[in-house]
Amino acid sequence: MRPVRLAALAAAAATATATTLLTAPAATAAPAPSDPGRLAATLAERLGSRSAGSYYDNARGKLVVTVSDDAAAQTVARAGALPRRVARSGAELQRIMADFDRSIDVAGTAWAIQPASNQVVLTLDATVTGAELAKVRAIAAKYGTAVRIEQVSGTFRTTIAGGQAIYASGARCSLGFNVRDNSGNLYFLTAGHCTNISSTWYANSSGTTVLGTRVGTSFPGNDYGIVRYTNTGIAKPGTVYLYGAGEQDITSAGNAYIGQSVRRSGSTTGVRSGIVTALNQTVRYAEGTVSGLIRTTVCAEPGDSGGPLFAGTTALGLTSGGSGNCLWGGTTFFQPVTEPLSVYGVSVY
Repeated sequence: MRPVRLAALAAAAATATATTLLTAPAATAAPAPSDPGRLAATLAERLGSRSAGSYYDNARGKLVVTVSDDAAAQTVARAGALPRRVARSGAELQRIMADFDRSIDVAGTAWAIQPASNQVVLTLDATVTGAELAKVRAIAAKYGTAVRIEQVSGTFRTTIAGGQAIYASGARCSLGFNVRDNSGNLYFLTAGHCTNISSTWYANSSGTTVLGTRVGTSFPGNDYGIVRYTNTGIAKPGTVYLYGAGEQDITSAGNAYIGQSVRRSGSTTGVRSGIVTALNQTVRYAEGTVSGLIRTTVCAEPGDSGGPLFAGTTALGLTSGGSGNCLWGGTTFFQPVTEPLSVYGVSVY
């Protein structure tokens, strides 16, 4: 029998407020960074609540970082990014996020800070209607223009399957990325709402070819899990399957950034592309709430769940869920891959 290709089993179990662009003296400006995601994370840690997030400006080819004071603006400029003065600080928007965490208990809702508009964007799927819709709107109304409500078609859901399929207990999912620990032991990552289902995972629906055994799972809260390979007869390359366009080698993992162009691979809809539109997204699925997600315009459908989100050779995330489809579009959320890599002490290769 032809070996099962886990190359693609690395694919997955789917208005601006008043602002001023600040510039620093040319003598202190640094060259544009080659890794905007890393720079965004570094500046976020350095600035704390003095920044309300960042996003990549493709027209300028620069990372734009929102700031609330001149000292923060100078820090951003010296790092090689563009500072943008905004009316609302990160602390103010984070207080709104925390209030939503406590008070919005309605499934089909999601919220995240949108740096470009300097707001919290509250997204509602098609199931939020009637009294629940009125409740959510009343909570958001307390914050005036600091909150923007948007409604999307379809239902936020976790979807079971994707990529080159993996199976367990009658369910179909897919692996996100092949990984290994410091001792050389091999594993794969996928969505936690998949690894919650079963401890043993197979390469075929009949359950005759065992892949391995679950050694960790986290859902809700997060949406990732890890399975250790026990099958030594299957090739486990560190690549993503591109459905008729070869394979994409994955050599590192990184942080996504708003405005980044990304791709996703899954068994239902193949390879799809889009843009990162939010980070640290909270989503209340019917199955539970997940926080810290990447939001994108990449479409996905049932069968794409758990698959890899990537940019070039860099692993970014695991497909968690979303709304819509690949006919008329939608919103898809991804678990950042750097968290399970750190939690489980493994790396891509």
